[in-house]
Amino acid sequence: MTMFTVWKFDSPEGAAEAASILKSAASDGLITVVDHAVVSWPVGQARPTTKHAHDDELRGSGWGAFWGLLLGGLFLLPVVGAAAGAAVGALAKHTEAVGISRTQLETIREQVTSGTSALFAVTQDGDTDRVGERFNGLHGTLIATNLTDAERSTLLETFGS
Repeated sequence: MTMFTVWKFDSPEGAAEAASILKSAASDGLITVVDHAVVSWPVGQARPTTKHAHDDELRGSGWGAFWGLLLGGLFLLPVVGAAAGAAVGALAKHTEAVGISRTQLETIREQVTSGTSALFAVTQDGDTDRVGERFNGLHGTLIATNLTDAERSTLLETFGS
């Protein structure tokens, strides 16, 4: 099963550390990482920094487009108040077909704030319990979306080629 997951951490460095742990779990055969991105929001910064990992070299530009749309729509657009809600609504129209709902987008936008970080990942064939155990002590929260085969196909067709 393919999953889109977002792990939110209580420090700007937590997601980068978690990304390293995720890579280690992949090396140990616990999960297959299709692609991932890290968002880090240091205290005092107006907006977060984002880093796309390019795990899937065959579809790197497609994943770059996906992460750009998702992360740019959530964090980099200079919108506040009602405009922020409208931006999330517009983004949701593009992401619902791949199993990422407006409610999930709003939750991510509300929880990933200054002084935090987030690891966004598309993974498959994973033992999420065992991977999650490796994240103990990082003060993280998992928000997960299980993608159906149809949603995964849409994701790969839309952003993977």
